[in-house]
Amino acid sequence: MTPAAATPAYRRLSVEERRSQLLGAALSLFAHRAPEEISLDDVAEAAGVSRPLVYRYFPGGKQQLYEAALGSAADELKLCFAEPQAGPLTRRLAAALDRYLAFVDQHDAGFSALLQGGSVAETSRTTAIVDGVRRAAAEQILAHLGAAETAGPRLRMMVRTWITAVEAASLIWLDEDKQPPAGALRDWLVDHFVALLAVTAATDPQTAAVTRAALATETADGPAGVLARRVIPVISEAAHLL
Repeated sequence: MTPAAATPAYRRLSVEERRSQLLGAALSLFAHRAPEEISLDDVAEAAGVSRPLVYRYFPGGKQQLYEAALGSAADELKLCFAEPQAGPLTRRLAAALDRYLAFVDQHDAGFSALLQGGSVAETSRTTAIVDGVRRAAAEQILAHLGAAETAGPRLRMMVRTWITAVEAASLIWLDEDKQPPAGALRDWLVDHFVALLAVTAATDPQTAAVTRAALATETADGPAGVLARRVIPVISEAAHLL
């Protein structure tokens, strides 16, 4: 007789594994639907578990689950700008934006709900989580400019203004059915950063100094040369600041 096939052994998930499973299911749902449209039953069904089990891990209900999922997404967004600080500045910005726009593309509806606010799930805690992403992104950009610890108000304002513009452009991009293509949007956002940098460098000595340092990382040819082509005329006019 042929031995009966062995039944796969059931493996009980650890607390952390189960929590990760539930967060993954919630993130998948929140990525494509607004929080108010999702119930705990939806999360339980997506995870293949019972509603009471979801409550066991998130006794605060959907609000607690949403905030935990939002925190997980925020951690992923923060990593988008964590590019190695080597090579042309514009190339680093382009690589960071590629990751950021890929996240926006993957989490389209959820990203819109996250940044536009107005959700019944929005609280001071969720607002703080989103603001934390913005501040982390700004610190990463300042680090790429070599000014993470020393940035003055003008340079810091310029970087935070650009982060706000990136968010706004991303929301408009989603509203416009993801047109223009992500690569074209990325290049435009890099140009936008360069324009802000150049204008600020013309009147702020610190920005002029970090701009000159950034120019040293650029090459005249190829996409990475955009900074050199845009900023050199402005720096020449503002040479007294250097």
